[in-house]
Amino acid sequence: MTVYDYDLFVIGAGSGGVRAARMSAQFGARVAIAEEHRVGGTCVIRGCVPKKLLVYASRFGDAIEDAKGYGWALSAPHFDWARLRAAKDREIDRLEAIYVRNLEKTGVELIRSRATVVDAHTVKLASDDRTITADKILIATGGRPLMPPIEGIDQAITSNEVFDLGQLPRDIAIIGGGYIGAEFAGIFSGFGVNVTVIALEPALLWEFDTDLSMALSEEYRKRGITLRMDSQATAITKTGNGFTIHFKTGEPLTASLVMNATGRVPNTRGLGLEQAGVELGRNGHVKVDSYSKSNVDSIYAVGDVTDRMALTPVAIREGAAFAETVFNNTPTAVDHSLIPTAVFSEPEVAAIGLNEQQAREQYQDIDIYKSQFTPMLHSLTGRDQKMLMKLIVDGSSGKVLGCHIMGAGASEIIQTLAIAVRLGVTKKDLDATMALHPSAAEELVLMREKWQPADSVAAE
Repeated sequence: MTVYDYDLFVIGAGSGGVRAARMSAQFGARVAIAEEHRVGGTCVIRGCVPKKLLVYASRFGDAIEDAKGYGWALSAPHFDWARLRAAKDREIDRLEAIYVRNLEKTGVELIRSRATVVDAHTVKLASDDRTITADKILIATGGRPLMPPIEGIDQAITSNEVFDLGQLPRDIAIIGGGYIGAEFAGIFSGFGVNVTVIALEPALLWEFDTDLSMALSEEYRKRGITLRMDSQATAITKTGNGFTIHFKTGEPLTASLVMNATGRVPNTRGLGLEQAGVELGRNGHVKVDSYSKSNVDSIYAVGDVTDRMALTPVAIREGAAFAETVFNNTPTAVDHSLIPTAVFSEPEVAAIGLNEQQAREQYQDIDIYKSQFTPMLHSLTGRDQKMLMKLIVDGSSGKVLGCHIMGAGASEIIQTLAIAVRLGVTKKDLDATMALHPSAAEELVLMREKWQPADSVAAE
């Protein structure tokens, strides 16, 4: 029998890799994990956690303004970016320390070095040029910013650098109208920065239900955010104290800062996977089966690097399933259907299940229930902000196929509703549920009137 240095060697100490390493160690495996940057990965260090902190911070300006409608007399607020950045850094340091302690508690050896794959059972450390052998290798290197073919795109910041800006820009042009672009457009706007979003699609969040996409785009325009939709940037040039963005058609745009927010791609470049015989997909992702195993029996992959669903909870679940399968003799496959998702824009957007277009493609008969209204909060603030709720229902069985929400607390509502949707909730079940009044979420159990296809934005 071949004796290896470790039973498992994990490359990448993000959410998925750390969960897999810890659980595998708890099942008795000898585990090491390598990380070339900071422990915690994209989510903790440069993704969802610091992003959500900035989202919270950006909303206080509106809250202070809205307070006037409720009788509060407040002096002019002042926002201190440097103070927020320092507080954010302290929180990230705290979370990283927790991740490190949790690895140590389970006996996982943390190696702070870049690691690359040599062959099916060997990795190489860049820190000291040492090679290490392992029975199993797990790739959990996450994603990296996608750099589109725009001349001068390297002059733009990405979601990796945005959290460490020395100061806020006077104005910013954000290329990309998906998750990252929509969220940072809302964040910068909340801080008083003039924002322009540039996207190839007709509206923000075009991969979401069309009604939600159009509704959020309208809300952003009302907030003063300029949307240059159906626009293709071709070049970025440095001009004076800022930049000029050139387009395939239309006038150039100048901005103090440009942010590339066109998405992320699997981070497999330079890992040596091809040389080890691992099959990669069109965008560099590791092709895996339902148990996260690649075509090389000893090499597995979890998280964003597999391009299945780039969400932190998914990576964590995949890491846990890997450990159960490989080191606990409990084959476990992750169900990637009915995954709730949210965009922390302003207002928030969240969804579970099929959107209207997907439902019409898969079902012969669907019913649409939709309600758009002004939240009770703004009955006294005077703010022109709408909330949208939409249910997609199978017309034959009454089963809820999808739910889509735009508005305050959308992510919290969807997380709870996701349980019911996974259990097969029907429209009759919702109708029979007592409403909690006054609340926005009660609308989900009060909608009775069907929307005809002609009334739906998606069907126009």
